[in-house]
Amino acid sequence: MRVVATDRHEAHAPKAFIMRGNRIASPETPERAAIFHRAVVAGGHALLEAKEHGLAPVAAIHAADYLGFLEHAWSEWSALPDHAPEILPNIHPGRNMAIHPTHIVGKAGHYQADTACPIGPGTWLGARASADVAITAADLVAADGLPAYALCRPPGHHAYADQAGGFCFLNNSAIAAQRLRDGGAKRVTVLDVDVHHGNGTQGIFYRRADVQTVSIHGDPHAYYPFYTGYFDEIGAGPGRGANLNLPLPRGTGDVGYLETLETAIAAIDAFKPDAVVVALGLDPSENDPLAFLSVTTAGFRRIGERLGKAPYPTLIVQEGGYICDALGDNLAAVLAGFETGRA
Repeated sequence: MRVVATDRHEAHAPKAFIMRGNRIASPETPERAAIFHRAVVAGGHALLEAKEHGLAPVAAIHAADYLGFLEHAWSEWSALPDHAPEILPNIHPGRNMAIHPTHIVGKAGHYQADTACPIGPGTWLGARASADVAITAADLVAADGLPAYALCRPPGHHAYADQAGGFCFLNNSAIAAQRLRDGGAKRVTVLDVDVHHGNGTQGIFYRRADVQTVSIHGDPHAYYPFYTGYFDEIGAGPGRGANLNLPLPRGTGDVGYLETLETAIAAIDAFKPDAVVVALGLDPSENDPLAFLSVTTAGFRRIGERLGKAPYPTLIVQEGGYICDALGDNLAAVLAGFETGRA
């Protein structure tokens, strides 16, 4: 398995995370990528450095005003007197608020969906580096049809075209899917196997017929992102029927997960994509600090093997999965399983 990575993501090192009203340390740290890196090196995978691709592939997915916010937010924020060390919104536009703000405090609430995506002095550089990893890996898959793994950090699947959220700023999986489309794939599927619904990816492609989005995730009735991820969200307009959500009850383990994965793959087979982007979350793990599901390391290997058996050029993009003793083992299991299935 070819692995694309970069250490430029380390510029983004968030500190704060608000969970159930408590301000705690962010679980989305540079150490996550270090664990993934050690796992792929131990697995003997070929490591490639991400190329820098500029803004054009990112702008193919994200709105210009949002990209401008990400680029300049820190300089505006740091000009405030008594500013915090990270940008955390203290107000969000509600149902009865519609004016586009011009002050940085208002813009933070407009462009940051929640308090899980703090912006620091290096966030723009780190998010750009993560997108470069996904784009470089997508180009490899487009060139020869062979699989690749993009070691992306920060993750991306909660980022909409014009909004950050849930640790995510630029939607790496969506950017990669568009890159594959631009590289000649007429139809692309994004299969999201993170424990959280891929709400940003769904939102980006919801009205498109050329990119199918399928997400297996914890039931949003009781889990982030709460407002999306339900079975009746099937796409709209030209994209009607090209979006599938498969929410799972709390505690679902290997058997239930793999049964649901078969449903997802059946839908993918019916769509007949030219390429598949797997938005890989390792947070369905029974050991994840944000645990909702109960997938074992052996289960992750079986997930990887089943994905490898699917006959599509495949790009695996790292999404969630947070620091625990099993994190590196779970990534190694997915990649080894995929190689077994593909062989």
